[in-house]
Amino acid sequence: MSDIKRLTPPQSRKVNSLVRRTCCNYDSGNCILLDDGDECVCPQLISYSLLCKWFRIAVLSADKELYAELYHAEDMRCCSVCGAPFASSSNRAIYCPDCRKHITRRQTAERMRKMRANVTR
Repeated sequence: MSDIKRLTPPQSRKVNSLVRRTCCNYDSGNCILLDDGDECVCPQLISYSLLCKWFRIAVLSADKELYAELYHAEDMRCCSVCGAPFASSSNRAIYCPDCRKHITRRQTAERMRKMRANVTR
């Protein structure tokens, strides 16, 4: 994690929103850690690189998909329904979290339909 990662524009937008939402050192565009009497602009907001060590260690882990996209590209899987990349915690996952809800509901409905069809009156 010591090397500086370059960000694509969509990744940079995600990082900037994550900084604004969750970084405890962010104060209306300024970085509290770099404040030595003069206000200092947050370096993470004005670059297309992961510069801030605090952000990499403490804040980036809040967004698991972005973290996996930046550091564990081999752990990223593609959803078999929509094709979107997602971070999986098991080797059996084949659906992204959004599709998983729909697929699970459909499979449950089908299973219950079969079970009800087998009931004799």
